[in-house]
Amino acid sequence: MNFRQLHQGPGLLKIANVWDAGSAVLVQALGVPALATTSAGLAWALGYPDGNHLPVDEHAAALRRIARVARVPLSADSEAGYSDDPAVVADNILKFAEAGAAGINIEDGAGAPALLCRKIEAIKAAAARAGVDIFINARCDVWLKNLAPGRAVEEVLLRARDYAAAGADGLFAPGVTAVADIEALVGGQPLPLNVMARPVLPGLDELQRLGVRRISAGSAIAEAAWGRAQRAATGFLEHGAGAELFDGAAPYPQINGALASAQG
Repeated sequence: MNFRQLHQGPGLLKIANVWDAGSAVLVQALGVPALATTSAGLAWALGYPDGNHLPVDEHAAALRRIARVARVPLSADSEAGYSDDPAVVADNILKFAEAGAAGINIEDGAGAPALLCRKIEAIKAAAARAGVDIFINARCDVWLKNLAPGRAVEEVLLRARDYAAAGADGLFAPGVTAVADIEALVGGQPLPLNVMARPVLPGLDELQRLGVRRISAGSAIAEAAWGRAQRAATGFLEHGAGAELFDGAAPYPQINGALASAQG
């Protein structure tokens, strides 16, 4: 099943976002139908902050390394496309497609929704000329950045309809958690809805009942890995071979065996 078809059901597409080839092997071994990157985790792994700071060529190179071990479709979190020029954004996204991405996330952030529409249109046109199919997941940051207090649902629905008209294939609304708001987003616009994991988000069965098509971990798994590594390093520097260094660690043979199996 290709990446586009995975958004049509019957099940909820669960995306445990990865950031390098090793994390892709780990998640893929759990039996997932698709992989997707976290821009934050990928940027951090390469020594850059999140937020459109990662050089495009380094991003594309990281995607190629992930695609080398991927046995399922891969989607790339492309932040805002690394430019305000739609033509440049389209060129960047084609680089990601050439590196192995079957889909992308692209966000509006705090910018004008009309700019994201122009970016989506440019990506669609460039992809058509190149003969490639790219699933465009339009990330709407109204909740994430608190852009419309008291009227978030209405604002997201307005943007979603414009993004759909521009050619978007999915709507990503990170930060939405209330059942009534999720119901309104599913029923009020035509795109398959993607939500992001939050402690107060409804459970998987409830999300599927509500009509959500995709749930993403976002940067949460990368943050958990960073936190575990930080605790282990701190414990080692303070105590040497203490519990902090070994508690919760995956065994060396397990890690090495999984990576060996992923070769070829």
